[in-house]
Amino acid sequence: MNRTDTLLRLKRFRVDEIKRRLAAIESMRTDLERKLVDLDENVAREKQRAGDSDIGRLAFPSFLRSIDARRENLHHTLREMEREHAAAQIDLNNAFQDLKALEFATEQQAKRLAELAARRAQARMDEMALVRHLRKHTLRSA
Repeated sequence: MNRTDTLLRLKRFRVDEIKRRLAAIESMRTDLERKLVDLDENVAREKQRAGDSDIGRLAFPSFLRSIDARRENLHHTLREMEREHAAAQIDLNNAFQDLKALEFATEQQAKRLAELAARRAQARMDEMALVRHLRKHTLRSA
């Protein structure tokens, strides 16, 4: 395995690693959005329960404040996830471009080597044909 193959494997691993990171971020983002929906459903249930008793009506405002604080924390975390997702997407684009550039360079090098080998083979064939022709010509002359 030569240096280029190792470098290609490294670039592919980097792209795969960033894709895994993006998938993890997306999973966390989905989980946070689900938690926000759960909070809203919880508020609706508690609001209905609070109307059933006097103690519930008194405790409901403090419950709402704590839920609002949690909701704000979740929104803040979601914004952070969005930033991290955008940064990871940029990293993925850069890593993918690096990988494709290296793959292209490798293909070009392989193509040049194949052309060189074909030219060498053709030169050997030409030389053999010339030698054969000269032998044939000298046999006829003698």
